[in-house]
Amino acid sequence: HCLAVRAVCRREIDCDRGNGYSWKITLLRNYWKSKVKQEWLSGKYSNIPSQFSLPEKSMYPMDVDTWGEILEAELER
Repeated sequence: HCLAVRAVCRREIDCDRGNGYSWKITLLRNYWKSKVKQEWLSGKYSNIPSQFSLPEKSMYPMDVDTWGEILEAELER
């Protein structure tokens, strides 16, 4: 499971592992983030008319670098 999450959240997984977190804790810390990030990166929310139209589970606390990745993907579409 961690390897699947790492495919989307490589930086986050590598950072957590580098900080000594176990694989279990690393997975718990990053699982939902990877799901939300993948949906954003895939363009699922590209044509949402307003923030009120976003599904409830479309947001998750993400750092600046992650939002940068998402914005770059949007610009490429």
